[in-house]
Amino acid sequence: MPSLTFLGAARTVTGSKHLLEIDGKRVLFDCGLFQGLKELRERNWSPLPIQPQTISAVVLTHAHIDHTGWLPRLVSQGFKGPVYCTAGTADLCKLVLPDAAHLQEEDAKFANKRGFSKHQPAMPLYTEEDAALALSRLQPQPFNKKVTVIPGLEVEFINAGHLLGSSYVLATRADQSGGRILFGGDLGRYSRPILPDPSPGVAADVLLLESTYGDRLHPREDDGAALAQIITETVARRGKVIIPAFAIGRVEELLYWLFKLEDAGRLPKLPIYVDSPMALKGIEFYSSRTDELDKEVLEMRRQLPRFTAVNSAMESKALVENDTPAVIIASSGMATGGRVVHHLFAGLPDARNTVLFVGYQGAGTRGRILVDGAQYVKMFGQQVPVHAKIEKLDGMSAHADAGEIIRWLRTLPRAPKTTYLVHGETGAQEALKARITKELGWNVEIPNHGQKVDLPL
Repeated sequence: MPSLTFLGAARTVTGSKHLLEIDGKRVLFDCGLFQGLKELRERNWSPLPIQPQTISAVVLTHAHIDHTGWLPRLVSQGFKGPVYCTAGTADLCKLVLPDAAHLQEEDAKFANKRGFSKHQPAMPLYTEEDAALALSRLQPQPFNKKVTVIPGLEVEFINAGHLLGSSYVLATRADQSGGRILFGGDLGRYSRPILPDPSPGVAADVLLLESTYGDRLHPREDDGAALAQIITETVARRGKVIIPAFAIGRVEELLYWLFKLEDAGRLPKLPIYVDSPMALKGIEFYSSRTDELDKEVLEMRRQLPRFTAVNSAMESKALVENDTPAVIIASSGMATGGRVVHHLFAGLPDARNTVLFVGYQGAGTRGRILVDGAQYVKMFGQQVPVHAKIEKLDGMSAHADAGEIIRWLRTLPRAPKTTYLVHGETGAQEALKARITKELGWNVEIPNHGQKVDLPL
């Protein structure tokens, strides 16, 4: 009987890897990095329970690093098959995978230079050469078209409204015998700028459903009022607003709101910097695929010259040292690496500044530590005092909240035989399971890491 093994994103948010075994073949759905707690990050260094060369193909739901970031490692360990994804996902992977590899190499070099790694020498998880090889395996596919990934098995990418190119993936037998499996990936939100609403669900016997915000609701839309207040108060203190942002997706929405608030006279015109080469390239990809986005992106394209692009490391260093009030958007979104760490290292001790988080902060990440009220945070081997004001806005999240998840589930033509909750911490998953069971009467399970289940496929 076909089976599914949960190799990641099981009772945690990151590390998405779901192994489908069918007719003697293996297909891996998503191949993401674990992030957050040390015990999770250490899983990135552990081998899969199977040999990578026995995997026939990989299918990606979207380009975020917790869904794609282990792909270069998989390739370096012997995977030789094709990687199927949408064209938008392929575009963004060309940004995130080389960038992740570069950060791995740079972090290893920095640790060796400063001597704060317990490993001698510190080594990267994978290299830029590994990332390039992984990218050579990508086979972009259109939305809403069946694609044969192994003999007898077809997949179809359906727009999930979470990120450029994001999809949920329907897997079926080519002869239409057996059941239907829906790999949910990450689910987007309704009535948000830039991205379209999630496509209605399709009939499935087994559903893998994300549960990141399964225990909460996002704040009601305030037309940017909270963002305007945070920036205005910081400027009054003559401080900087430092925004750790996911380089693809979130930066576009931030710019949309900043320009909208400025145009309405609700924000003073002040310097806006995007200090992320990957984010700058991501904006170009979004701008080139307006047919996949909401109409707001057309207005954003017109206004892009209103921010300052920080391209070089030297320019970034100068910005870190600049004491002028400004909005600085830099990656990474959970403050785990990238240029934003240097801005935080310099900016956290200054009470005039504000650090604003605008997305989910995984357990164990530097972002979660700051949001939870830490007085000190470790960076570059030092304990940095936190005097800056720490703020968080959940309204810009690209993940559906509990209400939006239920709304999307109601669009499925029929109840799946089993819904497996993935991509969530325990509290969120238990809350969502209870709500789905009560409101929809569905059979819901929360799989464990490494658990294997039989499938009606």
